Amino acid sequence: MTEPPELVGQDGAGVPDALQRLWTPHRMAYIRGENKPTGDQPQGCPFCELVSLPDEDALILARGELVYAVLNLYPYNAGHLMVVPYRHVADYPDLTPAETVELAEFTQRAMRTIRRVSGPHGFNVGMNQGAIAGAGIAAHLHQHVVPRWGGDANFMPVIGRTRTIPELLGQTRELIAGAWQ
Repeated sequence: MTEPPELVGQDGAGVPDALQRLWTPHRMAYIRGENKPTGDQPQGCPFCELVSLPDEDALILARGELVYAVLNLYPYNAGHLMVVPYRHVADYPDLTPAETVELAEFTQRAMRTIRRVSGPHGFNVGMNQGAIAGAGIAAHLHQHVVPRWGGDANFMPVIGRTRTIPELLGQTRELIAGAWQ
């Protein structure tokens, strides 16, 4: 059995405390609300703008006729994706019957694909309807599919207010998009 790495005291600012640091500077854009749309119009909506980009750049995993699947730019876990209608619509009851069906089918396919490539123990699936319910982009409906593993909700998010993601988003996109079919 190998020994764990030795903790080394903090050099630099502050008092040495023998803690290691996990830097997540990419999260600051999310915390500050950068690039977050301010109105409820399609202009400036990232979900409306993503579809004009190449899939790799937009982190789009798969495209359907009425919805698409895209990795969450600020994931809770590796493989955290969203199923999004192309149409700029905010409220679930306003989806057409066809959009509702394809959204459900893409959610099922997302879960099957993630199970195949990552073997999660479970999922959180759902949507936050309205800003008061926690929707980061309330003007454009999106369903979250978050893979979960036993022990993934450790002390980091609770104490450190940090999530650890074991791979880059581009790597996650390649893995899931490649297995989508």
